[in-house]
Amino acid sequence: MQPNKEIKRDGQSATKIFDDRTVESDYRTLPPLLIKGMRVLDVGCGTGAISKGIAGYVGPERKVTGIDNTERFIQSGKESYKDIHNLDLLHVDLFEFVPEEKFDLIVAARVLQWLSNPKDALRKMKEMLKPNGRISILDYNHQAIEWTPDPPSAMQKFYTAFLKWRADAGMNNRIADDLSEYFKEAGLRSIEILNCDEHYVRGQANFDAKVAIWSKVALSTQMVEEGYISDADRLKAIEEYNHWITTDAQSMTMKLNEVTGQI
Repeated sequence: MQPNKEIKRDGQSATKIFDDRTVESDYRTLPPLLIKGMRVLDVGCGTGAISKGIAGYVGPERKVTGIDNTERFIQSGKESYKDIHNLDLLHVDLFEFVPEEKFDLIVAARVLQWLSNPKDALRKMKEMLKPNGRISILDYNHQAIEWTPDPPSAMQKFYTAFLKWRADAGMNNRIADDLSEYFKEAGLRSIEILNCDEHYVRGQANFDAKVAIWSKVALSTQMVEEGYISDADRLKAIEEYNHWITTDAQSMTMKLNEVTGQI
């Protein structure tokens, strides 16, 4: 999938984030849609960790396809999951992908948030569905994030710049809440919305790592290069936020919805 803008994170760090994901923890509303023998496409699959999980649900008689436009992620996934024989990972952009066979289910997790043309992406997915096929999109409303207590002012400044940087590139910061309308415009029916908020509380084993996602985002210098924040302010945001995580942070909630629809 070709995003209009992409945070240029260190390749190893991004790969680790993708590899740590599972269907059960990071797409927990999806398993009820997965049926033995169905053909599934995972759009923007990263390294294919979630695709691998999907392959386990649909069974060995049917291949799951994952596509991503970042070659290093696909190559990493091919090496990590080379023993999963019903998983096919392809380095290709969604809009250039021409499958040999249509799909029963197409999924995209945390992907459409990076596009300025998500409606076009939905229409492309719809074209690749079998009759009565279904689309499932999982994505964020970045405008509704909740921290308790508020993070340091330096991180708040960075986050405000992050939202503006995204908006100026045409990305929808509240796409989770707009997806159902996009589905209607694409002509999909039987639309359902499921809340999938990610809520992390101090004391959970993964609390520090999950809350630290924003200091990882701030490792990129892209917004500095494009004039949205100074490098000094970016570095200050990382330093103060990481300190806040270890001292004052109590919880973080990232607003997330799954929206499904059929043709």
